[in-house]
Amino acid sequence: MPRSPENTGTCGYCGEVITKRGVTKHLEKCPMRIEALQTATDSQRPMETIWHLRVQDADNKDFWLDLEMNGSASLKKLDEYLRAIWLECCGHMSQFTIGGWGGTEIGISHKANTIFEPGLVLRHLYDFGTTSETDIKVKSSRQGKPASKHPIVLLARNQKPLATCQECGQPAQWLCIECIEEEDCSGTLCDKHANEHPHHNYGEPMPLLNSPRTGMCGYEGPDVPPY
Repeated sequence: MPRSPENTGTCGYCGEVITKRGVTKHLEKCPMRIEALQTATDSQRPMETIWHLRVQDADNKDFWLDLEMNGSASLKKLDEYLRAIWLECCGHMSQFTIGGWGGTEIGISHKANTIFEPGLVLRHLYDFGTTSETDIKVKSSRQGKPASKHPIVLLARNQKPLATCQECGQPAQWLCIECIEEEDCSGTLCDKHANEHPHHNYGEPMPLLNSPRTGMCGYEGPDVPPY
């Protein structure tokens, strides 16, 4: 059976379009990444363990991030990053676990170095009502100086998944929540049909965002990196 096409992403350094499987290989030769690491080597930042993380929505693997996190940083920093780029809408509670619901909760104050090891998978739960579930897999680590003054660096990110208008099949930029909740259809709309759409009980159609939380609770973005 042929492999389904993989949603592509972009390098956080140079912007080149890459596949999820090709992130590590690309980073090894990315000129802007190499330059950033050399600048870090020449800086006064302390040496430490730095972890490469693959972050994916637990249900829709088209949404993914590759991050690099300082071992001295706490899980609270990772929680804040995920909220900023993907999740935050109404100040909901969150937690990290091993094993998901009913698994072992990992306190948010733990430093990455005390928890992470290659192959470990954490599940991040945001909002205990309309829950967004995110898997964080520890891919590898390196010893060196951080490439940024921030505790987390965006290495790569998925491109926004393509969607088609439920009315005409053209590229969609909008989402009708009423269609999803009441009509059992995709709710995705192009500009033309969003302007003509009759549903307003759940508010006007909202922009489709590069976040797995689009259409959930009160999420309206932004879907941009916090730094």
